[in-house]
Amino acid sequence: MSQHVVAVCFVCLGNICRSPTAEGVFLALVKKDDLSQKIRVDSAGTSGWHVGERADRRSSATARERGVHLPSRSRRLVQEDFKLFDYLLAMDQENLEHMLAMAPNPQARARVHLFRDFDESSSKGSEVPDPYYGGPRGFDDVFDMCEASARGLLKEMRSKFKLP
Repeated sequence: MSQHVVAVCFVCLGNICRSPTAEGVFLALVKKDDLSQKIRVDSAGTSGWHVGERADRRSSATARERGVHLPSRSRRLVQEDFKLFDYLLAMDQENLEHMLAMAPNPQARARVHLFRDFDESSSKGSEVPDPYYGGPRGFDDVFDMCEASARGLLKEMRSKFKLP
Protein backbone atom coordinates (compact mmCIF):
# COMPACT_ATOMS: atom_id res chain seq x y z
CA MET A 1 0.00 0.00 0.00
CA SER A 2 1.44 3.38 -0.95
CA GLN A 3 1.68 6.04 1.71
CA HIS A 4 -0.05 9.41 1.21
CA VAL A 5 2.33 12.13 0.01
CA VAL A 6 1.61 15.26 2.04
CA ALA A 7 1.27 18.28 -0.23
CA VAL A 8 1.77 21.89 0.82
CA CYS A 9 1.36 25.09 -1.21
CA PHE A 10 2.63 28.46 0.02
CA VAL A 11 0.63 31.44 -1.23
CA CYS A 12 1.24 35.18 -1.43
CA LEU A 13 0.03 37.88 -3.81
CA GLY A 14 2.48 37.71 -6.73
CA ASN A 15 4.36 34.49 -5.97
CA ILE A 16 7.77 36.13 -6.41
CA CYS A 17 8.90 37.07 -2.87
CA ARG A 18 7.29 35.48 0.17
CA SER A 19 5.80 32.22 -1.12
CA PRO A 20 8.88 31.23 -3.18
CA THR A 21 11.02 31.94 -0.09
CA ALA A 22 8.74 29.77 2.06
CA GLU A 23 8.79 27.06 -0.62
CA GLY A 24 12.60 27.09 -0.86
CA VAL A 25 13.09 27.09 2.90
CA PHE A 26 10.63 24.24 3.37
CA LEU A 27 12.13 22.24 0.50
CA ALA A 28 15.56 22.59 2.14
CA LEU A 29 14.18 21.26 5.44
CA VAL A 30 12.38 18.39 3.69
CA LYS A 31 15.54 17.45 1.78
CA LYS A 32 17.76 17.71 4.88
CA ASP A 33 15.42 15.36 6.76
CA ASP A 34 15.20 12.95 3.78
CA LEU A 35 11.44 13.44 3.40
CA SER A 36 11.34 14.33 -0.31
CA GLN A 37 9.43 11.13 -1.12
CA LYS A 38 6.80 11.92 1.54
CA ILE A 39 6.22 15.67 1.13
CA ARG A 40 5.45 17.65 -2.05
CA VAL A 41 6.01 21.40 -1.99
CA ASP A 42 4.76 24.17 -4.29
CA SER A 43 3.88 27.86 -4.24
CA ALA A 44 1.38 30.13 -5.96
CA GLY A 45 0.02 33.66 -5.99
CA THR A 46 -3.52 34.95 -5.70
CA SER A 47 -2.79 37.36 -8.57
CA GLY A 48 -1.51 36.55 -12.03
CA TRP A 49 0.79 39.57 -12.31
CA HIS A 50 4.07 37.63 -12.45
CA VAL A 51 3.08 34.28 -14.00
CA GLY A 52 6.14 32.49 -15.37
CA GLU A 53 8.68 34.71 -13.60
CA ARG A 54 11.36 33.44 -11.25
CA ALA A 55 11.56 34.69 -7.66
CA ASP A 56 12.46 38.35 -7.13
CA ARG A 57 16.22 38.79 -7.37
CA ARG A 58 16.37 40.11 -3.78
CA SER A 59 14.53 37.04 -2.45
CA SER A 60 16.86 34.79 -4.45
CA ALA A 61 19.96 36.63 -3.24
CA THR A 62 18.87 36.42 0.41
CA ALA A 63 18.13 32.70 0.08
CA ARG A 64 21.38 32.04 -1.78
CA GLU A 65 23.36 33.77 1.02
CA ARG A 66 21.82 31.25 3.41
CA GLY A 67 22.38 28.21 1.22
CA VAL A 68 18.80 27.87 -0.03
CA HIS A 69 17.72 27.61 -3.68
CA LEU A 70 14.38 29.08 -4.84
CA PRO A 71 13.41 26.82 -7.76
CA SER A 72 9.89 27.94 -8.61
CA ARG A 73 8.34 30.06 -11.32
CA SER A 74 5.33 32.16 -10.44
CA ARG A 75 1.90 30.70 -11.06
CA ARG A 76 -1.59 31.68 -10.06
CA LEU A 77 -3.56 29.73 -7.46
CA VAL A 78 -6.37 27.80 -9.16
CA GLN A 79 -9.46 25.85 -8.02
CA GLU A 80 -7.72 22.52 -8.61
CA ASP A 81 -5.17 23.42 -5.89
CA PHE A 82 -7.85 23.01 -3.25
CA LYS A 83 -8.10 19.33 -4.22
CA LEU A 84 -4.36 18.72 -4.54
CA PHE A 85 -2.95 20.19 -1.32
CA ASP A 86 -3.27 19.17 2.31
CA TYR A 87 -2.06 22.61 3.36
CA LEU A 88 -2.63 25.93 1.56
CA LEU A 89 -0.66 28.50 3.52
CA ALA A 90 -1.28 32.21 3.16
CA MET A 91 1.39 34.76 3.95
CA ASP A 92 -1.04 37.42 5.14
CA GLN A 93 -4.66 38.05 6.07
CA GLU A 94 -5.62 39.53 2.68
CA ASN A 95 -4.45 36.44 0.80
CA LEU A 96 -6.01 34.19 3.44
CA GLU A 97 -9.40 35.85 2.89
CA HIS A 98 -9.02 35.56 -0.89
CA MET A 99 -8.18 31.86 -0.56
CA LEU A 100 -11.08 31.17 1.81
CA ALA A 101 -13.44 32.86 -0.66
CA MET A 102 -12.01 30.71 -3.49
CA ALA A 103 -12.25 27.44 -1.57
CA PRO A 104 -15.06 25.30 -3.02
CA ASN A 105 -16.27 23.73 0.23
CA PRO A 106 -15.75 23.55 4.01
CA GLN A 107 -13.21 20.71 3.68
CA ALA A 108 -11.06 22.87 1.39
CA ARG A 109 -11.39 25.89 3.70
CA ALA A 110 -10.17 23.75 6.60
CA ARG A 111 -6.85 23.26 4.78
CA VAL A 112 -6.25 27.03 4.43
CA HIS A 113 -4.10 28.61 7.17
CA LEU A 114 -1.84 31.55 7.85
CA PHE A 115 1.74 30.30 7.50
CA ARG A 116 3.00 32.09 10.61
CA ASP A 117 0.42 30.30 12.75
CA PHE A 118 2.92 27.40 12.63
CA ASP A 119 5.69 29.59 14.14
CA GLU A 120 5.62 28.75 17.83
CA SER A 121 7.30 32.07 18.69
CA SER A 122 4.71 34.30 16.96
CA SER A 123 1.19 35.08 18.04
CA LYS A 124 -1.75 33.61 16.13
CA GLY A 125 -2.76 35.76 13.19
CA SER A 126 0.77 37.04 12.55
CA GLU A 127 1.66 37.76 8.94
CA VAL A 128 4.72 37.50 6.74
CA PRO A 129 4.94 41.11 5.48
CA ASP A 130 5.52 41.81 1.80
CA PRO A 131 9.13 42.99 1.39
CA TYR A 132 8.70 44.04 -2.26
CA TYR A 133 8.69 47.82 -1.73
CA GLY A 134 10.84 47.86 1.39
CA GLY A 135 14.58 47.75 1.86
CA PRO A 136 16.90 44.76 1.80
CA ARG A 137 16.41 44.04 5.53
CA GLY A 138 12.81 43.07 4.75
CA PHE A 139 13.98 40.08 2.70
CA ASP A 140 16.13 38.87 5.60
CA ASP A 141 13.19 39.27 7.98
CA VAL A 142 10.90 37.33 5.61
CA PHE A 143 13.48 34.54 5.35
CA ASP A 144 13.72 34.32 9.17
CA MET A 145 9.92 34.21 9.53
CA CYS A 146 9.66 31.52 6.85
CA GLU A 147 12.35 29.46 8.53
CA ALA A 148 10.65 29.55 11.95
CA SER A 149 7.22 28.83 10.45
CA ALA A 150 8.58 26.02 8.28
CA ARG A 151 10.09 24.29 11.32
CA GLY A 152 6.74 24.47 13.11
CA LEU A 153 4.87 23.22 10.03
CA LEU A 154 7.20 20.25 9.65
CA LYS A 155 6.75 19.44 13.34
CA GLU A 156 2.96 19.38 12.92
CA MET A 157 3.18 17.32 9.72
CA ARG A 158 5.41 14.75 11.43
CA SER A 159 2.81 14.34 14.16
CA LYS A 160 -0.34 14.47 12.02
CA PHE A 161 0.91 12.23 9.20
CA LYS A 162 3.23 10.00 11.25
CA LEU A 163 6.35 11.07 9.32
CA PRO A 164 9.81 10.08 10.59
